Amino acid sequence: MPPNNNAIPPRKEATGQPALPLARVKKIIGTDPDIGICSNNAAFVITLATEMFIQYLAAEGHNMAKAERKPRRNVQYKDLSTAVNHHDNLEFLEDVIPKTVPYKQIKDSAAAARLNPRKADQEPKKRQSTLKTKGANAGASSSGNSNGVNGTAAAAALDPVTAVIHSDDPSAQLVAEARRAAGDEDIDMTG
Repeated sequence: MPPNNNAIPPRKEATGQPALPLARVKKIIGTDPDIGICSNNAAFVITLATEMFIQYLAAEGHNMAKAERKPRRNVQYKDLSTAVNHHDNLEFLEDVIPKTVPYKQIKDSAAAARLNPRKADQEPKKRQSTLKTKGANAGASSSGNSNGVNGTAAAAALDPVTAVIHSDDPSAQLVAEARRAAGDEDIDMTG
């Protein structure tokens, strides 16, 4: 006897009873530290919205399964990931349901990254702070005194932001990196 794999269609009339267990939804809501108290009505509405979202996601995945060369009745992971990649309103799920990549492709890209760590088009942007070195950068780099990071040891000594990044204090390094990434470096106020 074949297994019963027919889908249960959603009810057309409102019964007032959600398909998801309301007590479990309340328990999940209670684990969120941002939500203090959630009323029964709010939990009920969240449960219904969750049901509607699950139905929509399953329907979009099923549409992707039917759109293939050999249409299938069962929804697979690749159908959901294709639906997430094709629909803008499901874009927020790209981290949760990523597109699958064959292991060989990951292995090849990791080997290529080890051989060539940085391509020319991925060159980091030069910041103004590295250009304020008063010519010490050019002289030190030609003599081979490179610090191996992004410039020379002499340039790091002249630039206060670079000097902080190369200091031994990890906290100061994190603050300097965050400022550099945000583009709001300290302004020199001494005339």
